[in-house]
Amino acid sequence: MEVKDLPKCPVEVALTILNTKWKFLIIRDLLEGTKRFGELKKSLKPITQKVLTTNLRDMEDMGLVERKVYRQSPPKVEYTLTDVGYSLAGILDSMADWGAGFKKYLKLVSKSRNEN
Repeated sequence: MEVKDLPKCPVEVALTILNTKWKFLIIRDLLEGTKRFGELKKSLKPITQKVLTTNLRDMEDMGLVERKVYRQSPPKVEYTLTDVGYSLAGILDSMADWGAGFKKYLKLVSKSRNEN
């Protein structure tokens, strides 16, 4: 992808790059450190192998993830965030804060409805 292919709005750029919930969850897991494919698949249930592979390849193409293949039997592949990938940590922190706050809000709304 080239700059000319991206939208003018920076928010749209981010949404274009991070266009699935799985990419956010993959980043969340890789913020903890390097993971093997199987570890990611297990953590991201019910993701399919095909969807995980597609998202990891997209993220590698965008420069968010680095893939390291170890030539051994059985093959070993590890995924790590690049510096660009790690730069998304603040966004995920903000999303986590917002999600926690929204859950509290829903509990309050539910409690208020039940009292009436």
